[in-house]
Amino acid sequence: MRTIPLGTSKLEVPVIAIGCMRIGSLDKLQAERFVQTALEEGANFFDHADIYGKGSCEEVFAEAIQMSPSVRERILLQSKCGIRPGMFDFSKEHILHAVVGILKRLKTEYLDVLLLHRPDTLVEPEEVAEAFDLLESTGKVRHFGVSNQNPMQIQLLHKYVKQPIVANQLQLSIMNATMISQGFNVNMESNSAVNRDGSVLDFCRLHDITIQPWSPFQHGFFEGSFLGNEKFHELNKKVDEIAARYEVSNTTIAIAWLLRHPANMQPVIGTTNIDRMKDCVKAAHIRLTREEWYDIYRAAGNVLP
Repeated sequence: MRTIPLGTSKLEVPVIAIGCMRIGSLDKLQAERFVQTALEEGANFFDHADIYGKGSCEEVFAEAIQMSPSVRERILLQSKCGIRPGMFDFSKEHILHAVVGILKRLKTEYLDVLLLHRPDTLVEPEEVAEAFDLLESTGKVRHFGVSNQNPMQIQLLHKYVKQPIVANQLQLSIMNATMISQGFNVNMESNSAVNRDGSVLDFCRLHDITIQPWSPFQHGFFEGSFLGNEKFHELNKKVDEIAARYEVSNTTIAIAWLLRHPANMQPVIGTTNIDRMKDCVKAAHIRLTREEWYDIYRAAGNVLP
């Protein structure tokens, strides 16, 4: 599969990341087939979080891939921490404790990437810096990033954290593209002009932070897939038309739309359906034209100023 550097690091990653949030719903044989197919497709970057299945998803993955030193050399592992029941926690104590648990469940000695999950307003960035330094110096984590953070929150971390922030995992899809829409509507009176995220798209591009879109098929906040949804007739009509042109599925085109953006994004796909995973991977080899990208954007109900 086509690869890109993750942020400013020298780590080359596939342009499609395999999200493991739902792997716990598979039985042993299904999980084994799922991860092996991903590897066969060149999708060897697996995204986890300590809250997925309350940690059980990491355990299921480790068993499914039959983790061993030789297997570990072939894959890239990313996990996230910072969400606790009823709160967020970026304290040094919690980050270090969380990583110990993540490594144990994944049966590995290190993570390629650790992301801080959702923002913690009680964050003390000095503590985050201490935790990152310790994790890096002991070889437990090689690269660091964030999830769902705006530019000022990242800048606050940067005041103390010496490691580059290589990734920012953000919700983004054709039907959830406010970070793109606001850029079209600068100095306009429409709701689309409201800057809700501090221009995070431009910030990440300026600072070479890889955006990892999550829920690339969702509309709203986990309200379901827009593909094949009768509520979005015009969008599906256009996506299907372009899919037929490339002789691929609508799933492929939805991912190709994200990959067409010059920000060099790495979508995180959460499907456990093998055929759909293969359709997602095909997007790595398709480059939509400018006209096709804009046709899809407008078909989603977006109006250009």
